[in-house]
Amino acid sequence: MLTVSNQDSFESDIDVHEFSKLISNSEVIVLDVRTPEEVSEGFIATARNIDFYSADFENDVTSLDKEVTYAIYCRSGKRSGHAVKIMQSAGFQKLYNLEGGIIEWENSGLPVVNK
Repeated sequence: MLTVSNQDSFESDIDVHEFSKLISNSEVIVLDVRTPEEVSEGFIATARNIDFYSADFENDVTSLDKEVTYAIYCRSGKRSGHAVKIMQSAGFQKLYNLEGGIIEWENSGLPVVNK
């Protein structure tokens, strides 16, 4: 559940149902921070891939628009949680991490795109 405080901070971890609702908004950018090999096994439609393990990861994410809302996921939620922290440190404020990652997404019966 998202909670907003007076400091404009919030709990950024959300479950698959909240994540699904969030990404139905066309203004939300979906970031998949898995490796290209993982992405080739299936991804959430409209997701943009920025590999967390890439040497350019921090440069790639910090060059994104800081005013946009981002829905971020990985395989299990761990890397995307770290990605959220990196992005928060860079001044991003509208960041949401998918709890359980794409594993939980698929376990919930939600669709993935296969290449």
